[in-house]
Amino acid sequence: MTETRKLAEEYLRLGDRRKSKIDDNIVNTRLWEDEPAEASKFWATDIEPLDEKRRRDVETSFRASMRLEAS
Repeated sequence: MTETRKLAEEYLRLGDRRKSKIDDNIVNTRLWEDEPAEASKFWATDIEPLDEKRRRDVETSFRASMRLEAS
């Protein structure tokens, strides 16, 4: 498992509320509702500071992680 996938899964475990959208290879992530304080802190300290490529890898991992949870 990659480092970015681990970060995405930890963020999901903490109760994420962000949703990622991929359109023409452009990734946008939005926060639609309040998220738990732990998830918000994790995002701010562990994901937000990443360079653009690594942050994009985390954001695109949200979908893959959510598909695994649904199975």
